[in-house]
Amino acid sequence: MAKIYRDDDVDMGVLNGRKIGVVGYGNQGRAQALNIRDSGFAPMIANRDDEYKQRAIEDGFAVRSIQQVADEADVILFLIPDEIQPQVYEEQIRPCLRAGDILCFASGYNVYYGAITLPENVGAIMVAPRMIGEAVRNLYKNHLGYPCLVAAQQDAGGQAMSVALALAKAIGATRFGAFESSFREETLIDLFAEQMLWPGIIKLCLLYFEKLTANGCDPEIVTTELHLSGEFVEIAKAMITHGFFGQLKLHSQTSQYGQLSRLDRMAPPELLAHIDEVVEEISSGTFHAEWINEQKHGKPNMNKLWRRALEHPLAGSEAKLESLRKIVAGSYERKE
Repeated sequence: MAKIYRDDDVDMGVLNGRKIGVVGYGNQGRAQALNIRDSGFAPMIANRDDEYKQRAIEDGFAVRSIQQVADEADVILFLIPDEIQPQVYEEQIRPCLRAGDILCFASGYNVYYGAITLPENVGAIMVAPRMIGEAVRNLYKNHLGYPCLVAAQQDAGGQAMSVALALAKAIGATRFGAFESSFREETLIDLFAEQMLWPGIIKLCLLYFEKLTANGCDPEIVTTELHLSGEFVEIAKAMITHGFFGQLKLHSQTSQYGQLSRLDRMAPPELLAHIDEVVEEISSGTFHAEWINEQKHGKPNMNKLWRRALEHPLAGSEAKLESLRKIVAGSYERKE
C-alpha cells in the first residue's frame, strides 16, 4: 500500500526562510497561492498580463514576471498548462535556476516524457492535487482536505520530499492524505483516466441517447435522465460515502440486479484489447509524440473532433434545455 502522510506527519517548518514562487495564477495557481498564504507564508506570484494577473492583484498579490520570480524564489510551483511549460521553462526559468532550487510540478507529464529536464543540482518534486482548483480552495476554507500525490523525482540538498510534503500541507491536502507516488505513476493514472475511463463514459452516454431516441423516446427527456437531473453526480457522491459497490444498496433491487448481472457485457474482448493499447501508447510516449505533432500543425484533428462532438444530437437537445441546466447548475453552486 502507498505511504500516506497526514497533517501530524508533516512539518511545514522546512519552508521557513525559503522564498516560494507560484508561476501561473489560473485555477490551480490561484487556489494553491491563497492556501499557502493562509498557511502563513508569502508566495510571490508570476503571471503574464491577462485576466489572471488582474485577479491576483485583486487578491492582494504583487504580480511579477516569470523571470523575476524564478530568479528570486528557491521553491517554484510551476502551475501553467502542460503544453506551454517546456518553452516557458527553457526561456524564462531554467536560466534563473541555482544549485539547491526546487521546481514543483502539479503533473508528472513533462518530466516523465523528458520534455523538461532539470540540472542535477536542482530538485524536481510533484504536488498533484486530485481535485479541481476551485475545490482545492473551498475545501481548505472549510477545513477539509482532498487527496494529493507527492513525489521527489530529483533531490537537491536532501530535502526535496520534505518540501513536497510541506507544500502539500500548506495547500490543505494532508488533511485528507498525501500519497507518496512518482512522476511516472501520476502520468499513467491521469492519462489513462482521460483516454479510457472518461471516453468510455462519454461513448456509453452517446449510445444511450441514440438508442433510446431511435426507439421513440423524447430527446429532451432522455437528456434530462442522462445527466441534467443530477443523478449522475449524486451516484458519484454516494460512491464516496458508501463505497464503490456499497452505493448500489441505495438503488432498487431491480436496479442492483440489472447492474451486476450485466457487467460482463460492458467488457468484451475487443475493449480489453484497446485497454492494453492505451496503456502502451501512454507508457511508451506514443500519445505524447502524437499530441506534440498535433500542436505543431495547429490542432487540425482536435478541431475536427470538437466539431463532430458539437454536431451530435445530444448537444442540440441540451441546448433546448439550457434554462433547466442553469437551474440544476445553480443548485450545485449553492451547495459549494
